Amino acid sequence: MPDWIRRFADHGLHMYMIEASRYLLAAGSVTLLLWLGRGWTLPRRIQARIAGWDDRRRELVNSLLTIGIFAIVAVYTFAMTGLGVYRIPFAVPPLWLGLAEIVGLILAHDAYFYWMHRALHSRAMFRRAHLEHHLSRTPTPWAAYSFAPIEGVFEAAFIPLVLFLVPIHGVALIAFVLHQIVRNVIGHMGHELAWPGFTRSRWTGWLTTTTHHDLHHSQGAYNFGLYFTWWDRMMGTEHPRYHDAFETAAIPWFGRKDVVA
Repeated sequence: MPDWIRRFADHGLHMYMIEASRYLLAAGSVTLLLWLGRGWTLPRRIQARIAGWDDRRRELVNSLLTIGIFAIVAVYTFAMTGLGVYRIPFAVPPLWLGLAEIVGLILAHDAYFYWMHRALHSRAMFRRAHLEHHLSRTPTPWAAYSFAPIEGVFEAAFIPLVLFLVPIHGVALIAFVLHQIVRNVIGHMGHELAWPGFTRSRWTGWLTTTTHHDLHHSQGAYNFGLYFTWWDRMMGTEHPRYHDAFETAAIPWFGRKDVVA
């Protein structure tokens, strides 16, 4: 076997293990939290329907396949960095610059995801690229990366596209991908752990909630945003009953109520 193929395979396996560990740790931790605190979290379940083991198995298998795509793109990104096409400084940047890069990545990814997501819902793309994700009508934390291969490529393309335009420090990229998986898992966990009034507050209303994305899975035509509600509000794609649905699911942190449909 040529040495370059062996190095490519070794690096690909290494990146796969890193991506898989990140996914399994995030999804597993949230699943464990929901189970251990079920006396507190169960009343906060958004849908009455409970995802079955077949749902969770499909989500896990799809996510592990998607992670393979992420690993290939990561190897490509590092190869392009080695050739000087991309620049990823690995020195620790000044705090202000590191924070600016992280915030910039999050804002850019939110915009990228919104418009990519809208495109995936087009008649030409939905069945080919996005239907697999929507098989999780009642999503669980394991649905975070449950994509068809085409969508997996689109999801993975964000960082190479950004690096083509501007250099980003390695620590900022690491912080960004950690933030991304945590927010993604929370968006799919099926339980609303935020407090009443969260979506209408000037301090928190611009953040998406679990209910925000859960409504997208159950009804499809609304709530395309990932981290923030700005794009949905500007483009008129926020679910008209989002705030009501959130208040139905959210309860005071020390209160209880029956599970809602």
